[in-house]
Amino acid sequence: MVDSNRINFEKGNGLVPCIIQDSQTKNVLMLGYMDKTALEKTISDQIVTFWSRSKNRLWTKGEESGNFLQVRSMSMDCDNDTLLIMVVPKGPTCHTGTDTCWGQSNLPNAFLFETLQSTIQSRKEEKESKSYTASLFQKGINKIAQKVGEEAVELVIESKDDNDDLFLNEAADLMYHFIVLLVAKGFTLSNVVAVLKSREK
Repeated sequence: MVDSNRINFEKGNGLVPCIIQDSQTKNVLMLGYMDKTALEKTISDQIVTFWSRSKNRLWTKGEESGNFLQVRSMSMDCDNDTLLIMVVPKGPTCHTGTDTCWGQSNLPNAFLFETLQSTIQSRKEEKESKSYTASLFQKGINKIAQKVGEEAVELVIESKDDNDDLFLNEAADLMYHFIVLLVAKGFTLSNVVAVLKSREK
């Protein structure tokens, strides 16, 4: 943890910017500001508390929504005037209901998966496309579900051998076909993540 007496609050007229990052996914969730009292309360409670410039008071993130930010670690930058706080978010971080204040899903390698999901969605909408993905959608849900089953079996088979390259390729194939199935059913990875988060204890 950081020492509040070492922070240069004067540089920012009593406030320092705080970058909030998920300790597991490493995604940046939001940016807030703390005065010395907010920092000391955060250190004491291990729950992120900011100085709200709009409310003009101390504000514990999640005090109304219940979406608290549990502190895992804190560090200062080289000038002692900015904080990086690693957290475990208890629900969406943004007040709009999204995982981050930039509207991104808080997934590991979120950019890769969201880009793949977006590409698959576009193939679904391209009725005349000759791509493999479009052909799956044209064949219908039964064929898509069948492919997921086939890829799952192939992954299990490869897991019993020692060929890491084949195993990883089958894992990639399963993940791709799984996302195709999600899109075909009208869902996204965010829906699955929401279910997983609801199971956290």
